[in-house]
This record gives sequence, C-alpha cells and structure tokens, in this order.
Amino acid sequence: MSSICAMRSLLAASTFLRSGASPLLRPLSRPLPSRLNLSRFGPVRPVSAAAAAAAADKSRGGGGSAMEAQPSYPGEIHVIVGPMFAGKTTALLRRVQVEAGTGRNVALIKSDKDNRYGLDSVVTHDGTKMPCWALPELSSFQDKLGTEAYDKVDVIGIDEAQFFDDLHDFCCKAADCDGKIVVVAGLDGDYKRNKFGSVLDIIPLADSVTKLTARCELCGRRAFFTLRKTRETKTELIGGADVYMPVCRQHYLDGQIVIEATRIVLDLEKSKVIHAFK
Repeated sequence: MSSICAMRSLLAASTFLRSGASPLLRPLSRPLPSRLNLSRFGPVRPVSAAAAAAAADKSRGGGGSAMEAQPSYPGEIHVIVGPMFAGKTTALLRRVQVEAGTGRNVALIKSDKDNRYGLDSVVTHDGTKMPCWALPELSSFQDKLGTEAYDKVDVIGIDEAQFFDDLHDFCCKAADCDGKIVVVAGLDGDYKRNKFGSVLDIIPLADSVTKLTARCELCGRRAFFTLRKTRETKTELIGGADVYMPVCRQHYLDGQIVIEATRIVLDLEKSKVIHAFK
C-alpha cells in the first residue's frame, strides 16, 4: 500500500512540473499546416558564423556557468523521408520557417559532401534556399558555434541526413539532453532499395515520421523509389535529374531489367572490340 501511495505522489509531482508551473518549460511546436506561404513569416533567424564566433569567444572568457544547465523540457525529433524529388528539403525548410515564425532561433546543417549548389546554403530542386552549416560530421556542430551560441539554438534542421554516420548519437544528445527540436530530412533507401546511412536508425527516437512520395517520371503515378540511370554502382553518388529519377514500383522493377540488359549488351560490345584488336 505504501509503494502505491509513493507512486501516486511521484506521478502528481511529475504532472505539476509539466503543467507549466515553471516559466522555463518550452512549449510544444505547432503542427505544420498543409499549405504555407513562406513569405508571411519574414526572414529566418539562423545562427550565423560571425555570431557563433563572438559567442564562442565570450564563453571562452569565462562567462559560462561551471555546471552546464539541463534543459527544462526534452526536445523533439521529426523525420522526413522519401525518394529523390519528393520534396524532402522543401518540407524541411517549411518546418524550419514555421518554427522561426514563433520566435525560435534555428540553424540548418547539411553534409559538406553535397556541393551541387554551393556549401553555404540548403537548396531545393526549384531554387528555394536558406543559409546553412556544411559539416563533415554532426558532432562538430557545437564546437563550430561555441557553447553559448549552441545553447541559444532552439531548432536544428538536418538536410541530406543519410550522409552523416553520427546521426543517431547527435539526435539523441540534441533532443534528450539539450532540449532541441531536431528536424531531419533524408533518403530512407538507396537506388537498390536498401537502407541508406543511419536515417532509419533514428525512427525509434522520433516524435513523428513523414514518408513523402514523388511522381513517377514514366507514368505519373506515385513514386516511392529512386532509379539510377547510370552504370555507377557505389552507394554514395551525388547527382540530380541527370543521374536519378523517381519511379513507381512497376517501373522500378522494369527499369532494373532494362539497366541490366543494357549492361550485358554494353559488356558484349566491349568484349567484341577488345577481341577485334587482338
């Protein structure tokens, strides 16, 4: 009986702490509207390199507390996945714009492997862009900003997340320990429909998971998969419409047959040329 009473007391205390009694509690993020005019929110407030450097200098000067403050409320993790050309980056920027519209400080990160549109911006296929940090690994993000600047960041957006090997550990720390809202966008599968990077590893950590689809380039139906047009076989091959196209299941299967048949024909032709010169 005493253990039941003790459990009830703990539950009551927990309810009180989460009820908003503390002014430090972070409100939950607003749901993303289905249609959004980005311009109505005004400019995003990213953490710039200059601001981060100034904050880092200040923190090195001894302005920080000896004991790192714990977040008043755990953060969130939201995952956006789908094939290429499904609008993952657009959805990421849209979500970050919504968060910035509520007054939160946001920062965007992408892999420095993706330099198709430069390294200083996250860019959608239709040209929409926002400034970002291009990093080789996520673990370097806090060091780049400095502790004080990092503490002021409320929302972290990660684009092309499949290229980060430390995605799982970073998201765990950012949301669970640092109270950040983390929005992740990336490919869930590669051109062979195998797991791509660590994106699927953070599904069990996520508050929400959104699976986007594209439009099949061959028939117009919903496209769930990415078909590679070239003969290159390495998993990480960065490219756009010249290398990949979104396809439905039927055309993915048909496309694999065509690609394999083409490879066989080209290999035979190559073999004939080699024998002709012998």
